[in-house]
Amino acid sequence: MEIGIKGEKKFTVTADQLACNVGSGLVKVFATPMMIAAIENTAAGSVAPYLEEGRTTVGTLVNVSHVSATPEGMEVRIETELTEIAPNGKMLTFRVAAYDEAGLIGEGTHQRAIVAKERFEQKAEAKKNA
Repeated sequence: MEIGIKGEKKFTVTADQLACNVGSGLVKVFATPMMIAAIENTAAGSVAPYLEEGRTTVGTLVNVSHVSATPEGMEVRIETELTEIAPNGKMLTFRVAAYDEAGLIGEGTHQRAIVAKERFEQKAEAKKNA
């Protein structure tokens, strides 16, 4: 894995992604949590082919501004770029941006940690018995 890996995804905003339908507001526009989920999905997907078997990434930090509203039916494009790999090789930092057909709608940074999938899930499940 190396700095510079890019990800891109495009999709059309649907009713189930609107703020009024996901509990993040009352307006009929693309919800911020849905934009964040799309950013995480794009970043994770961009580096997945470079991970060892049994490894995955999990989101640890999102610092993104949502600067413009997008209505249902408009196309959104998510772009991510890996900009930093921590010295221990476990933390990844991405520059992220989201656009609709009219321009920029969100931008910022996102961090993901590389984890052993099975061990990570077992540790989370163990919290039930703690």
